[in-house]
Amino acid sequence: MEHYFTNNTELKSELRIIDYKCQNYSFHFNSDNGVFAKNKIDYGSKLLVETIIKNTNRQSLKILDVGSGYGFMGIVLAKVLNSEVTLIDVNKRAVHLTNMNIKENKVLAKSFISDIYENVSNKYDFIITNPPIRAGKKVVLKILLEASDYLVDEGILWFVMRKDQGLKSTLKELDIKYNYEIIEKSKGFYIIKCKKKLT
Repeated sequence: MEHYFTNNTELKSELRIIDYKCQNYSFHFNSDNGVFAKNKIDYGSKLLVETIIKNTNRQSLKILDVGSGYGFMGIVLAKVLNSEVTLIDVNKRAVHLTNMNIKENKVLAKSFISDIYENVSNKYDFIITNPPIRAGKKVVLKILLEASDYLVDEGILWFVMRKDQGLKSTLKELDIKYNYEIIEKSKGFYIIKCKKKLT
């Protein structure tokens, strides 16, 4: 079983295009074997993006997309919210695809390899993630809890998780660092908005 958070250089490339429309914008995404949701836009990611857009009246944000895959979430938000987005992933092929998709969709964004926040130094208004559940709870919690170190004081962590993927216990852990609320739920997916608790 090939996981999308590993790098397999032997994996055959089979490029494909995935189309998506949001508001008046049309997007075209290059996808390939070895990345998350390679054949279609993942429902949880789509729900997260559309919920953020619906609940945000700000533009010109600085956004970090953690575990970005081929860049769907970050690229859509860059265009619709007229914002500057940084996209990171541990998967080299995902980052390569994201860089292709940034050019294809003409957005203000950059993408680079980072094992969680290893290569991140800036602070952001929003951090967004559809965390890699199959990487294990330890990795997921590291992404969510350490996000607070890379948010500006009023910054927001947005994430999507299915209820049956341990959402309840995850929220209990997040209570240490965030005031959180459930903004949307659909088909078992929950969209969570977390604001940093300021000490």
